[in-house]
Amino acid sequence: MAAADPSDGHAPGESVAAACREAGLVRLVATSDGDALAATGVLARALSAVGIPFQASVRPFPAETLGDGTDTDATVTVGATGGDVALDGHPASPAAYAAARKLAPDAADPTLALAGVLAADAVPGDDPTTLAEDARAAGCDRRPGVGVPTADLVDGLAHTTLAHTPDSGDVEAYRAALAERDLPTEWTVEPSDDATAAGDDREDAGRRLASLLAFDAVRSGEAPPRAADAVERALRPHAGAHCPFATVEGYADVLDATARRAPGTGVALALGHDARDAALDAWRGHANDAHSAVRAADTSRYDGCVAVVTRTGPVETVARLVRDFRSLEPAVLVIGDGEAAAAGDGVDVGEPLRATAAAGGPSGGQASPDGSDGGTSHARGETAYARLDTSDPTGLLDAFREGLA
Repeated sequence: MAAADPSDGHAPGESVAAACREAGLVRLVATSDGDALAATGVLARALSAVGIPFQASVRPFPAETLGDGTDTDATVTVGATGGDVALDGHPASPAAYAAARKLAPDAADPTLALAGVLAADAVPGDDPTTLAEDARAAGCDRRPGVGVPTADLVDGLAHTTLAHTPDSGDVEAYRAALAERDLPTEWTVEPSDDATAAGDDREDAGRRLASLLAFDAVRSGEAPPRAADAVERALRPHAGAHCPFATVEGYADVLDATARRAPGTGVALALGHDARDAALDAWRGHANDAHSAVRAADTSRYDGCVAVVTRTGPVETVARLVRDFRSLEPAVLVIGDGEAAAAGDGVDVGEPLRATAAAGGPSGGQASPDGSDGGTSHARGETAYARLDTSDPTGLLDAFREGLA
């Protein structure tokens, strides 16, 4: 397996392109997150453009699918190690974009790759590729407003998972909030090249929409100081002529939701197929479940860690939202049904969750990919996910806290 050098955005792109160029069939296996899904789509579109057959899938643990007898010439894992070549950096989308430009320059999609970077909560341009420059050339500029995928602002504000507010998931509450402030309910982010009255009004409305979401994110007495910074990822969004959603931030949100809730739909969306409506349905369902779980979860606070127990919510999204909008501690552990997730703010949660999973045992009697008796986990950036036995939440929490110490 050839691993990508995370310090060089070009090297992994070149190694992936070289591995794919001579292959008769390429297998792409991505982790279940928006960045890895976007990176897979970027690579798959380039492969299609040059006539290289491929298979693409999204899995919580790509290593589980390796060696299953699939007859491929090259396996590329995205978001994890393994396979013949791996794009295991975070984010993975810039390196995938570099590979796509090597394979088929005209087919490399900077808007999709930018959505992947934003899904990873990374800063566009913090890599040595041409992605940020090419995205700007494609019209992906920042403009006043909020980063939702739909022109229907009531729908977008209620269901975004880029923020959590007291009204998240409540369509009627946001309908009333927009009406009270005389703000539009329909919106598309478009450039205003001149200082016309309409353009000025539009930019003013965009700023007021951003202020509404920012205020909602911090108005709860439960919001930590970091909430003011976390909500910034949903403000002043990028828009582009080739974006299938109202904003690129909204595109990123939908990619992340489908990767976790409806991976088949997510792959179809990333490949450029007509899956927009199905993807939005998955995004709404994912958001409703996540926001409901944040509100209803059994939460306990400890020194350095907040623990959440939920049996219904998507644990990775819940962990991120609790960390950013509800936790006064730098680490969050969410324990679900046979799975757990952790999110940290300047704290390594990957190793503590890995040790917790190894000690906790596999979920549902399933063996780990490495054949061990423990559960299995992986980390992406400041978040981590594990599949493990969750019948003893207290024991898992104790092990996790010990790992943090």
